[in-house]
Amino acid sequence: MDVELKMVRNTLVVRVNGELDMVVAEKMHREIDERMEKGEVKNLILNLEKVSFIDSSGLGVIISSYRKIAAVNGRMYMAGARPNVKKILILSGVNKLIPIYDSEQEIISI
Repeated sequence: MDVELKMVRNTLVVRVNGELDMVVAEKMHREIDERMEKGEVKNLILNLEKVSFIDSSGLGVIISSYRKIAAVNGRMYMAGARPNVKKILILSGVNKLIPIYDSEQEIISI
């Protein structure tokens, strides 16, 4: 499992590779928190193109990240979720809080 974070202007782009489960969710949560504490992050893009599975811990870190970004009047987006992951996001209602786009580039060009 791999989590890559990259700043694009004032937007933190988080790319996750593999399963977004309890172990990865903890790591992702820590890394996003560290970046948020620096005060540079205004928006967050979560790239899920390479995520094969997501569990409740993964959903929890997504919601937690959304709350932190919303608290600083920022916006959060998700990109590239595979059909099985997208189905979980829709069934859980996460998509009602955080829009899902087909690609990261689509979001960056907004």
